[in-house]
Amino acid sequence: MIKTVALMSALALSTSLSFAAQDVVSAVDGMVKKIDSGTKTFVVATKDGTEHTFHYASDVTVDGAKDTDKSAKGTLNGVKEGSKVAVHYTVVGGKDTTHEIDKIGDDGLKATEGTISHIDRGAKTVAVKTADGTEETYHLTDRAAKDTGKDIAEGVDKSAKVTVYYTEKAGTKTAHFIKSSF
Repeated sequence: MIKTVALMSALALSTSLSFAAQDVVSAVDGMVKKIDSGTKTFVVATKDGTEHTFHYASDVTVDGAKDTDKSAKGTLNGVKEGSKVAVHYTVVGGKDTTHEIDKIGDDGLKATEGTISHIDRGAKTVAVKTADGTEETYHLTDRAAKDTGKDIAEGVDKSAKVTVYYTEKAGTKTAHFIKSSF
């Protein structure tokens, strides 16, 4: 009886750990190489040439896309082959699956580089000092506050070199993705 209870407990724990591991959100940025709406997949090539294949869900959102023609062949909610993107994904059933894409560039999210000068997770803001000495404060989206910049918050707050991908509306800058620049 005790062996059965122990076995059931171990099985329950391993199942819950498996589900917890699937909830980890990762991000990768690069250039869209291919979109296949039939299989609901797309391929992103990173700066180092590595290609990542992502599956996308029907509820995928694209931040920074102005052209949201969903019916155009070869596009994904305003993202097309050649678009620079940051992809937020989890592993679901052994597949990298995305629910959010940040479109980066002239017609998408803006980018700025600098050094972290202050992080306020409670207020969901981050201040970045740029190379010319100006300091910009960005509001963080819920995902940016939760999923990106974790390495920044773990010990190198005030000296971390970063790239901030953001939108600007009515004078308010909102960071969607923060990438460490090691």
